Amino acid sequence: MEFSSAADELYGVVPEEFVATRTRLAREAKAEGDAALAKRIGGLRRPTLSAWAVNLLARSASDDLGRLLEVGARMREAWGSGGGLGDLEQQRARLVAVLLRRAGDLAGERGRPLRDQAVREVEDTLQAATVDEDIAAEVREGRLPQPRSHTGFVPAGFALAPEPSQKPEAEKQPRAERKAAPAEKRPERPKVTRTSAARAKRAETLARRADEAERALADKAERADAAQRAADDASAVVGRLRHELERATAERDSAARRAERAEQARARAEEAAREARKAAQEARRAAERDAAHG
Repeated sequence: MEFSSAADELYGVVPEEFVATRTRLAREAKAEGDAALAKRIGGLRRPTLSAWAVNLLARSASDDLGRLLEVGARMREAWGSGGGLGDLEQQRARLVAVLLRRAGDLAGERGRPLRDQAVREVEDTLQAATVDEDIAAEVREGRLPQPRSHTGFVPAGFALAPEPSQKPEAEKQPRAERKAAPAEKRPERPKVTRTSAARAKRAETLARRADEAERALADKAERADAAQRAADDASAVVGRLRHELERATAERDSAARRAERAEQARARAEEAAREARKAAQEARRAAERDAAHG
């Protein structure tokens, strides 16, 4: 077993199956006699839902993902040379939108639809991959345990979350014409009732709680797996001690059998010695009688 193939398999399963799969792969590596590989596999972290969705893109949408990362490389090159970004931002926005839809489809097909927070984290990760070369390499590899974001400096025009929507026609007009436009032609803002605002706020709160619960679940899964690894190590120690005990018991039983056979041989030798002494005494008395009569 190689680490690369084990990691690829591990980060391709749904998050709920991660711990069980990791335990199985670590045990297989240990059974093959590679304790270092088993320990390395055991140290891999369970991915969040959004990181898992990005990993799915690396496996099932590698062409579109590769195009996005190539656009990101060209953007970084343009940034470094002081050149303009041209239509690269528009290409990035289109590819990110395509990949977000694809990530949602892939996760949904596996029974793990993405909520708004997870979608935002997937988008942040894709955007960050176009800015940071190291993050791009991580995304391409497809083994992310956590979503990524870029917090460093970026130049003007290199926004992490560009808005692809078109400007209203009124904004395309010269400033003087916009000022002269009648007020009734300006689009009205949609009215938001207290009920809809409260529902939106409650939905956001529930989504946040769900994400917090998911992170807590991931943390508890990590702790449970650490405990499982400790139990496996303890079981290995118990197994080794049991083997040593069985070997010592076998050696004791063998020594006991040898002692018993030695005791039996000693008893036979004593009996033979008594018989020999008895025969010698009888022979001596017979000789003494013969001497007396002679």
